[in-house]
Amino acid sequence: MDGPLSNAQTRDVEALLHPYTNAVQHRKVGPHVIERGEGVYVFDDSGKRYIEGMAGLWCAGLGFGDSELIDAAKEQMGKLPYYHLFGGKSFEPAIELAEKIKELAPMPVSKVIYQSSGSEANDTQVKLAWYYNNARGKPEKKKIISRVRGYHGVTIVSGSLTGLPYNHKRFDLPVDRILHTGTPHFWREGRDGETEAEFSARLAAELDEMIIREGPDTVAAFIAEPVMGAGGVLVPPADYFPAIQAVLERHDVLCIDDEVICGFGRTGNWFGAETFGMKPTSISMAKQLTAAYAPLSAVAINQDMADAIEAQSGEVGTFGHGFTYGGHPLGCAVGVKTIEIYQRRDIVGHVRRMAPIFRAKLDALAAHPLVGEARASGLMGGLELSPDPAKKAAFCEPGKVGAYAADELLKRGVISRAIGDTLAFCPPMVITEAEIEELFAPVEGALDAAHAWAKAEGRFG
Repeated sequence: MDGPLSNAQTRDVEALLHPYTNAVQHRKVGPHVIERGEGVYVFDDSGKRYIEGMAGLWCAGLGFGDSELIDAAKEQMGKLPYYHLFGGKSFEPAIELAEKIKELAPMPVSKVIYQSSGSEANDTQVKLAWYYNNARGKPEKKKIISRVRGYHGVTIVSGSLTGLPYNHKRFDLPVDRILHTGTPHFWREGRDGETEAEFSARLAAELDEMIIREGPDTVAAFIAEPVMGAGGVLVPPADYFPAIQAVLERHDVLCIDDEVICGFGRTGNWFGAETFGMKPTSISMAKQLTAAYAPLSAVAINQDMADAIEAQSGEVGTFGHGFTYGGHPLGCAVGVKTIEIYQRRDIVGHVRRMAPIFRAKLDALAAHPLVGEARASGLMGGLELSPDPAKKAAFCEPGKVGAYAADELLKRGVISRAIGDTLAFCPPMVITEAEIEELFAPVEGALDAAHAWAKAEGRFG
């Protein structure tokens, strides 16, 4: 990737605007062009093989090139390549997938509504919460509480829910009625002498105070990821969600469970809510819903919300929400086959068997002088880098050391992701023990290189 840009790189620079990319720097270095995938590996246009340590964007749960998913997509394309669900129309894959979601969900689900992305799912969640409270005669109950460092998408509303500065800066976000409460990252946010249980109780008390300050009659919902993915793979303490749940129930606040990353086995259960004791009133899902082989997302709602929404649509004359590609036949057919594969191949059991091996590799790196904390849940984890781990210090220019370490890993044949100064790992859920060994074998060398570079550049000051 050094030297003059290739033809494909030059064409890319002149034609594409890339998400989450420094466009000025990109014009100089060009893209990393990926040509094909096979199992847990991808290959670039020079033929170099990489282990995909992030499952793409947390989503390729079954890896690349799964013949069953490809065949399911081909069959659906030949039968009904497109149709919609507007005006009471339907088709079998949309019905069957909704039934499967209802069967697997960690809450009693009444209805499922489809979208194309996690952002659209969470945007829909906000609209449904507003619609629901209008339907039950509570028109002032509209504020949504998210969390600092939470990630819920990039539409105007879902981007406002996201609690990360670079998603707000220069976009005039967040919009009104969106609030942010504290982050359940005990290593970074816990006070001296505070236990995890006390930390969780404090965050719950802060949420309670926020709701009382705003007025419980104005707060509609609280939204949370079981594990905060793009915030840095932040795993909450065991006491956190039970403490939060009590506050929500006391104030009649909906609990929106964002399972876009955690759903369908990633944490060692079908849904992250089961892993961490959440009691959702609605669920957002995407990514591993189709193993990323087709764009699709879904929102599942409980009976109370479904009843209110259906009654309201009767009064209005229609339910005025939906997307042209929401419930696309291709996505639904692939989703049905994906869940069938997860069940038949016992992917949840496989994640549970691989998780201790994955966690042990991360824990072994916790002693590295550049690592402040190693954390994991199921097959997602992170290494938080620090100039002084004993003091939980942050680098003077956040993000630079993490990016350098990720680039060193890339040179060594591993695709990871730098989230600030956290190295994130979220491999395909089909990864084997031997492939986990291969994934982590170059990490220490990459950390050594990043440590030496950071010292030479004076980034420990």
